[in-house]
Amino acid sequence: MQESFGDQGRGIITEEMSFSPRILFVPVSGPSGMGEFARARSLADALKARWPNVETHFVLHREAPYARNFHHPATLVPASPTLCTAEVKRVIAQFAPQIVIFDNAGRTGALRAARRIGARVIYVSSRGRQRYKAFRLSWMRLLDEHWISYPAMIAGRVTLLERLKLRLLGRPTLRFLDTVLAPADEPSAEALLGSLGNPDLLIVPGGGGQFHDSAMTPAHFARWGEAIAARGYKVAFVAGPAYAESAHASDRFCVLREVRGGALRVLLERSCLVLVNGGDTLLQALALGKACVAVPIAGDQTARIARCAELGAVRAPTPQADAVLRECLDLLAHEGSRLALEEKARAISFADALPLVLDRIGELASEPSRLRVVGREA
Repeated sequence: MQESFGDQGRGIITEEMSFSPRILFVPVSGPSGMGEFARARSLADALKARWPNVETHFVLHREAPYARNFHHPATLVPASPTLCTAEVKRVIAQFAPQIVIFDNAGRTGALRAARRIGARVIYVSSRGRQRYKAFRLSWMRLLDEHWISYPAMIAGRVTLLERLKLRLLGRPTLRFLDTVLAPADEPSAEALLGSLGNPDLLIVPGGGGQFHDSAMTPAHFARWGEAIAARGYKVAFVAGPAYAESAHASDRFCVLREVRGGALRVLLERSCLVLVNGGDTLLQALALGKACVAVPIAGDQTARIARCAELGAVRAPTPQADAVLRECLDLLAHEGSRLALEEKARAISFADALPLVLDRIGELASEPSRLRVVGREA
């Protein structure tokens, strides 16, 4: 599969433009949280940018706030797709994709349905429970690729048992994805920032909802942003789709809504400092070499932030107003401290996995389909 769009002949361009696989995305989705959806959206956008004729389709929880007016075709189901196996199987049969990407979602019946029509199956795990599921022998036989969505130094390296299973079955291909950065979208970022200009502080607290295992909410991040703006700094607050709280916008504090991955990348690049939770955006910011203050907003984020702090790559204050404000104001006021933190972030060398992921999807979609039935339905 050619990747270049250079002037080496119209044949290359024709091949790229005519490449038109069908790719189904099945991410975890719901009223709160959007990490899996955001990763799938960035990947789908990048696929359409490289191969305009690719057909994408999503299966999403109908109550997810980002499901409204979504710019990719989607089937809305009554709960997260993991709980809607019958509906997912129906979409697989009707859409007949060449590739199905399950992101922390799905059950055995859905994976088998994809294999039954000859689709390649990719599973993305970002938590220990999902990783364990993907390393069950029954699932390993169904998967072509297993992508662990964090660096090995954070997610945990391959264990001896996992290595033995991979050696026994010879499948699936296992990859650690440091992070996935959407291609930069400068015009959208410019339109969002308006008269504010490049922010001193960018705040990204996640999808906007509250998780059951944490008392921290995006509203806390907004209050911290307002306080820092009152000190004279320019602050941009990225309100996720589920964020419904009011915020006191001013000429130094702006609330940004409907921020897609490409615009978020530019906002990260242009900001002096990033106040973020412990989800995917933290890893994206570190891959861009940004100075970060990180506060967990869900139970699984605490250990992730702690690991990054051990590496010296982030500041991780206790989630109290005074501590968070003190860390942010210190880094904004002292350029030397901020530059030292940026150097630590660059030193861990988190890489953007998007080019590798796009290449692999292209390879899988170009391989001949192997129609096969794997066992009986569970």
